[in-house]
Amino acid sequence: MERVTLIMDLFEHPQTCLTLETVSRRTRLPRSTTHRILDQLVRLDWLHHTVSGYLLGPRALGLGGREIGHSTLRAAAAPRLLELAVRTKMVVHLAVLDGPEIYYLDKVGGRAAVGIPSRVGGRAVAHCTGLGKAMLAWLSPEEIDARYEQVIERRTPHSIGRLDALHRELGAVRRRNGLAIDRGECFADIACVGLAIRGPDGPLAAISAVGEGSSSVERIAPLVVNAVRSMSEELFGATQSYPRDVPDGLRPLPHHGEAVPAGTTRRG
Repeated sequence: MERVTLIMDLFEHPQTCLTLETVSRRTRLPRSTTHRILDQLVRLDWLHHTVSGYLLGPRALGLGGREIGHSTLRAAAAPRLLELAVRTKMVVHLAVLDGPEIYYLDKVGGRAAVGIPSRVGGRAVAHCTGLGKAMLAWLSPEEIDARYEQVIERRTPHSIGRLDALHRELGAVRRRNGLAIDRGECFADIACVGLAIRGPDGPLAAISAVGEGSSSVERIAPLVVNAVRSMSEELFGATQSYPRDVPDGLRPLPHHGEAVPAGTTRRG
């Protein structure tokens, strides 16, 4: 029990991802002993094992409120996703981070959703999606390094393929107040804008709006911000700051005669 406790105490946050070597070094347990205990914890759902390391499993996450459950997230997001889909005429997603991947909790968009190759319960490579980059941007550089090798899997010619490039992209996301853009990085001819829902311990989930690759997803960024802010206030109160305005680089002027989403002001 002492050894199990030593190991479990290392997972301070739901997003913490640790390798076997890291766990062995920090607990000062023999590598073989550490590996045996980790395997047992994975089999019992206390931990989850990915290619990048070990994370808290469903049994640990459900214990003592260490993370808001998926059902709670979906319930809080449902009216915001529906409103966002109606107002933007785009497909919207809710997803959580799972190691180097995202896990889709919800997808709303009517008939338009059929043309987007994602599904509730499905997964995608985090660094190739707006949802994933929006959440990864709020992890420490050390956590990013623990999840990825120097050469990263690429899904399309537009995907990020190196760790140093990923760090630069996540820095750009932070400079845009957390707004992440994906243009053909995960699926060809698809673009999206995403923003993370941040709790006291870091990114909890993310919302994105998705359209065709040629669509101006930057134009609807203010609506994504409003949806995330509203959901965060319901879950946590006014504990996190979200951009009150969208950076100029993410808000091109509408074409002549094009409607401006609520919350957007014309500049010129």
